[in-house]
Amino acid sequence: MDGRLQVFSGNGNRALAEEIARELNTTLGRALVSTFKNDETRIRLEENVRGGDVFVIQTLCEPVDHNIIELCFMIDALRRSSAGRITAVIPYYAYARQEKKTSGREPISAKVVAKFIESAGVDRVLVIDLHAPAIEGFFEVPVDHLRAGPLLSDYLRQMALKDMVIVSPDPGGVRRAAEFRSRLNASLAIIAKQRPEDDVVNTIDMVGDVQGKTAVIVDDMISTGGTLISAADMIMERGAKEVYACAVHGLFAGDALEQIGKSSLKSVIVTNSYPVAPNAEKLGIKVLSVAPIIAEAITRIHKDLSISVMFSK
Repeated sequence: MDGRLQVFSGNGNRALAEEIARELNTTLGRALVSTFKNDETRIRLEENVRGGDVFVIQTLCEPVDHNIIELCFMIDALRRSSAGRITAVIPYYAYARQEKKTSGREPISAKVVAKFIESAGVDRVLVIDLHAPAIEGFFEVPVDHLRAGPLLSDYLRQMALKDMVIVSPDPGGVRRAAEFRSRLNASLAIIAKQRPEDDVVNTIDMVGDVQGKTAVIVDDMISTGGTLISAADMIMERGAKEVYACAVHGLFAGDALEQIGKSSLKSVIVTNSYPVAPNAEKLGIKVLSVAPIIAEAITRIHKDLSISVMFSK
């Protein structure tokens, strides 16, 4: 790619976008990203992008649908302004838990979002820890899938927790938990759960020994916190000394932060892939930055270098 590197941002997580730009020793491209008085989204690029290698950073956080529209309109504006290549950088991909039909007469929403972004004219997509890796297949353009697991596990290693056991909150997360176990030389436990209805979780049983150990629950995202809190309670009932949790995406929907603050969890570690409330630290939330990971990936894409080597260790 011969075009100059340019980075733009929507309003989804501008603080992260600015941090990524600093890591790249550049500044965010000038653009008007706002709304008209009738609440319609307004986009106008305020600098030349002709022939540029352009990266648009947009976390699909609340308000989710509005931020999706912002991203697509920015992509269209770049395409119509003759950008050489357009990469959508999506630290958190919304609708990722709706990657399949769970009953009749439902959409596959994650695929609809992918096709919407693709139809706007994007050339490639950069994401972090998709809830369902199969979503990569919903795109016809190349998708680079980054992992924040090494960042989280390195932080846990620095904490030097004694007698650590990694806990997967459901069977679907066993592979992720096993990777943490391998990096941290810890034991493994698995919790079985069921969802009687949306955003409601009942824990059933646990396989593995947590007696007298420091448990760390590992997941890809925290939404309402229901899974996390019920899992922590079960672990403490099984005799663990204390319980920590870590996840890539900290959505903390509704009153999740307050409920976690009242729970038996010692601390919760997340990344800034999703914007976290300013008072989160007071409630025991530690936020790690994914800006260096994304900045390195952007540099590698711009220079046509391998992304996979970032996670080969």
